Amino acid sequence: MFLSAMVYFREQRAKRACLHAHLTTGRNPDRYGAGKAKGDCGSLFAKGRKLKMNIEKQIEFDRIKAIWMDLAVTDQAKKEIQETGFFLSEMELRKQLKDTTDGRDLMESLGQPPLQNVSEIREIFTIAEKGGCLTPYQLEQVEKALAAVRRLQDYLSRGRAFGNSLAYYDENLHRAEELGEEIGRQIRGQQVDDYASKELSQLRSQIARCEEQMKQKAEQTLRSNKAYMADSFCTLRNGRICVPVKKEYRSRQPGSTIDRSATGNTLFIEPAGVAKYYDELQLLKSGEENEVYRILYTLTAMAADAADLMNENMRMIEKLDFIFSKGKLSMELGAAEPSVNTERRIVLRDARHPLMEKERCVPLQFELGNGTNGIVITGPNTGGKTVAIKTVALNCLMAQCGLHVACKEADICMNSAYLCDIGDGQNLAENLSTFSAHIRNVLEVLSEVDQDSLVIMDELGSGTDPAEGMGIAVAILEELRKSKALFLVTTHYPEIKEYADRTEDIVNARMTFDKDTLMPTYQMVIGEAGESCAFHIADRLGMPNEMLRTAIRAAYGEEAVASYHFGKEETAVRRQNGRKISRVKKAKGNAGLSEKYRRG
Repeated sequence: MFLSAMVYFREQRAKRACLHAHLTTGRNPDRYGAGKAKGDCGSLFAKGRKLKMNIEKQIEFDRIKAIWMDLAVTDQAKKEIQETGFFLSEMELRKQLKDTTDGRDLMESLGQPPLQNVSEIREIFTIAEKGGCLTPYQLEQVEKALAAVRRLQDYLSRGRAFGNSLAYYDENLHRAEELGEEIGRQIRGQQVDDYASKELSQLRSQIARCEEQMKQKAEQTLRSNKAYMADSFCTLRNGRICVPVKKEYRSRQPGSTIDRSATGNTLFIEPAGVAKYYDELQLLKSGEENEVYRILYTLTAMAADAADLMNENMRMIEKLDFIFSKGKLSMELGAAEPSVNTERRIVLRDARHPLMEKERCVPLQFELGNGTNGIVITGPNTGGKTVAIKTVALNCLMAQCGLHVACKEADICMNSAYLCDIGDGQNLAENLSTFSAHIRNVLEVLSEVDQDSLVIMDELGSGTDPAEGMGIAVAILEELRKSKALFLVTTHYPEIKEYADRTEDIVNARMTFDKDTLMPTYQMVIGEAGESCAFHIADRLGMPNEMLRTAIRAAYGEEAVASYHFGKEETAVRRQNGRKISRVKKAKGNAGLSEKYRRG
């Protein structure tokens, strides 16, 4: 029986080799189901430009990816998400955005798609194609995968009623019903079923009958020789049914000694009447094993024949998983589909940072382009300047990666590069100060920037002498202006506000601030310069008026002191009594004599 199974399996291998020969010679491969799936998930981002990891981290796109990956099911889709870059092809980008919208619409109409991870299934089919024998567990996994394919195909076909283009992917899924039915009929509970074949059913019936006869014979021996027995029941030792015989009665009980107890007082003997059934049982079990292997090899051969179809199914599942994960992210963030343009125009309505709570986030109204290439944002500390520029850059990047954006409406231009300098960048290991790190990042940005880039910079010119920092900030802005790139920068320098006022293509913007409550309102007003409000904040937090006069005088001169309205009465700095240092008392003048003359 085992040999016949091997012959059958070789025939199946020969059949597959013949199929391969047909395919390589150009005979219609699709009729055999060997055609490669269109839109292979592995090539989705072949045309995308990879982002630098530090840029992803600075604008927090890495955190968006982490949320996105958790929404994917298959390992391949998670890998694609991790390696996601932005698209440079307008046609491909529009297709990706449409896929995201279709995925979300389909889930809103039909619920979550029935997807499952197919990594293990791919390994199983690799074993089958290499000529290995699949185990019952592996065959059951194949059956489950086929059931998942059927469910997904039914799910997609129901989407046709909504005119959703994703629904037509069901044509690229293959049910392989014959393979699923055969596995379901012959494999149950991770074992080959008794009724998988007529011969196996007969063999297992004979095995059960033989084992029952052995048990009855042993119990009969036990009852008829109670005086010789150490116990009142049979036992199984080394795969043989034995009776427990007292050591001193060994000669009274015919049979083979199989084992003995730890003390040696009890011998486990296989009665002679049972031994003759044992040989018959081993022969039956050998036949059962051969029949089981024949069935497993037959099913393995069927699985190998369906490997091309299943590989296409798995590629399609991974591709759909990637698409639906984008739809899930859109639903998770409450996002919307953006419009895309190549005219260097960015318009965001009710935009918010995707990682901030929607209820607490103040919507951002933003517009850049149409003759304005740069915006200089000013305002108080904690006023939301950094969050504002991150919101713009992150939403633009998400849109160019084929994702929906956290806006009510958005019209976003495609960019050739996303460049930024955010954070102090201080690195003790590389002996970099805050200013050195800024300059290094800025020079790298300026070396890569072009007219299709989007640049964001935070606290421009900070970390050094204010006068020199201001001069460097103006020089950086001038280079960005010459490059024709779109850019957003934040600053506190008043001279930069004046530079933006008098320079073409650059405008000021401010983040609003409530001086009465000392709370930022996180609203951006484009076209107006803001102030840092440092004196108002210090005044409200209790800085004495005399200190404020000194500060205002140093910053703006004596006239500014006279015009400033103090919000409280005259006070002085209150110094609290702290802990004191305990010092050693100095020795007096006669200390030397006391050392010289001591009591004897």
